[in-house]
Amino acid sequence: MIVCDLGYIEYAKAWEIQKALVAKKANDSGFPDYLLLVEHPHVITLGRKGNTENVLEWSLPVYHIERGGDVTYHGPGQLVAYPIIDLTKRTLTLKGYVRMLEELVIQALNQFDIQAQRIEGQTGVWVSGKKVASIGVAVDHWITFHGLALNVNTDLSYFYKIRPCGYSPSVMTSLEVLLGKKVDMERVKHALLQAFSKVFDAELSSIGLQELTELLQKGVTLKNE
Repeated sequence: MIVCDLGYIEYAKAWEIQKALVAKKANDSGFPDYLLLVEHPHVITLGRKGNTENVLEWSLPVYHIERGGDVTYHGPGQLVAYPIIDLTKRTLTLKGYVRMLEELVIQALNQFDIQAQRIEGQTGVWVSGKKVASIGVAVDHWITFHGLALNVNTDLSYFYKIRPCGYSPSVMTSLEVLLGKKVDMERVKHALLQAFSKVFDAELSSIGLQELTELLQKGVTLKNE
């Protein structure tokens, strides 16, 4: 699996990259799985079940997208991960895949001595009744895109512009709140990648954004070493 850290990038650009990777995987069975890491500028997204009544303030860009779920917020200080994975090759159901995403976040947070958990009947990762990570995925030809958002040093006040997945905004929390201090984003990325490798039993390699952009423009398949 190839990891590309896109850095701080507009939502529309990351969405475009995801769809390009999905299209390549759909047309080339040898195209590797990818994991994109990103931070977005302030943005609101509405999933397939999104209810516009849950957008309380329309001061930010709003995107209607393919993922499951309702409305959520992305912004600086939040680590977003977009796995582009062929579920058929891993014999995974969509539900099983979502559970694996939750598990890798739980394992990553263990490295910060945070005891996170699932809540029966809910999607995402929770700590003491507060939601620290949101998950919303889409599939095309059983290839995944969209993914998970982990609140690290997120300004939680922005969640008050929405009802996140229909909840009160007060349900959201972050690593910064849980630990009482700013958290090194690079350390969180490292923990998440370690957990991803373990949960998905995947060997990870990495490329930069420029190399990924050239790959998509030239139509060249980069084989995972």
